[in-house]
Amino acid sequence: MYARLGEITSLDGSIAVTLAAHQAIGLKGILIAGREEQKQKYLPKLASGEHVAAFSFCLTEPGSGSDAASIQTRAPLSEDGTHYSLNGSKIWISNGGLADVIVFARTKVVDKDSVEKMSAFIVERAFGGVISGKPEDKLGIRGSNTCEVTFENVPVPVENVIGEVGGGFKVAMNILNLGRFSMGSAGAGMIKKLIKLTAEYAGTRKQFNKKLSEFGMIQEKFAVMAMNAFVMESMAYLTAGMMDRPGVTDCSLEAAVVKVFSSEAGWICASEALQILGGLGYTKDYPYERYLRDCHILLIFEGTNEVLRMYIALTGMQYAGKILTEKIKELKKGNISVALGMLGKRLKDSVGGVDLGLTGKDGVVHPSLADSAKKFEANVAFFASTAESLLYRYGKTVVDEQLVLKRVADVVINLYAMTAVLSRATRSISVGLRHHDHEVLLTNTFCTEVFFKNNYLMTQLQKHSPENNDGNIKKIAQQVLEKRSYICSHPLERTF
Repeated sequence: MYARLGEITSLDGSIAVTLAAHQAIGLKGILIAGREEQKQKYLPKLASGEHVAAFSFCLTEPGSGSDAASIQTRAPLSEDGTHYSLNGSKIWISNGGLADVIVFARTKVVDKDSVEKMSAFIVERAFGGVISGKPEDKLGIRGSNTCEVTFENVPVPVENVIGEVGGGFKVAMNILNLGRFSMGSAGAGMIKKLIKLTAEYAGTRKQFNKKLSEFGMIQEKFAVMAMNAFVMESMAYLTAGMMDRPGVTDCSLEAAVVKVFSSEAGWICASEALQILGGLGYTKDYPYERYLRDCHILLIFEGTNEVLRMYIALTGMQYAGKILTEKIKELKKGNISVALGMLGKRLKDSVGGVDLGLTGKDGVVHPSLADSAKKFEANVAFFASTAESLLYRYGKTVVDEQLVLKRVADVVINLYAMTAVLSRATRSISVGLRHHDHEVLLTNTFCTEVFFKNNYLMTQLQKHSPENNDGNIKKIAQQVLEKRSYICSHPLERTF
């Protein structure tokens, strides 16, 4: 239901962000980690709209953005043990000027090391000492309220701690994971609206005695928009179904994948839609420039795409590392035959492809999608051997190889996208949905494109830095950053 709501409200970015800040993140901490008495006290008014919750759960500070664990707001416990005294500032807080807010601060947790850890609090504006700054003048989502929030000796009762004292970081990450997936449905909703608007224009506007819709490069833009909307929608609702399934507790990886793909695809599609209208799209008389401005925030908030790519890649590499460790253990034990058997199976899979049971007589994928399913299986096989070779090459230092991990993440994102569209198109055929032929066309086209993209990415991963250009990229960046400027000679410069 939340994914569907995101799809509908995305027609206006500011409304979507305001609602998401309140529903998906602001009150989510109470919903998933609050005690029963906290839920009874706060959720009814938050549900009715009488109270508004803040986005970013007041996590971001001047010195901490993506590094959430480094926040500096403090909340020492009072001498009588009845309340915490909250002091600090938070920035970029959506609904910050309107809301009763949830705050994450560092509190001293008495343990053997006397370390400070992050705790989660429910803070009411009525407590006093909560000061909202002026609304930020933003590039996009300008209709939403975003401001700095300062806390000056705010007395927070001990019963307003969410979850365990010192357990705030875990709560924070769970909240983010639950909100990210909806960017797929929200982005798809926006793109579907843009397709409708631009198709009307392209079907009536004439140039060189032809309608714009008759030109190949304009047709390509509509195909890109339709394909991306289909993929985003497929991934979002596949993930939503997993999250709703009893017993499933962690969909953080899938949610991160949906967020990265959808935010970047949404940005591309908004740009393509504007380009179809040309100069008209660039004016404020039409909504395209606003869609483009609103879209860019999706690449930044709820975890920047750069940070999420590292999370996606390293989560998978951690699992691959466990398998590799088991193989090494067998070798150390002298069980060479077992280790070679494991290696032999991997090599066979890599060379001959992996049969995941997607096609054939008992396959789960419809025959009209068989070629796409085989491409998917081939990519999976290549990726398995690639991930293992990276661990052999880098070991634990792979965590520092961001350009390598970026490629790994992109392959993972593409594989999940292929999974989603193959599943959706198969279902559409099996239940007899009216547009299943078009869905098969979209699926086969998308899978063919990303199959070649994945192969290219993995071929680059198989190479060492000098061969895949990573070394040169780092050298260029280092030289530019050292000079703090563009350092090439001007084309008209002469030597005297």
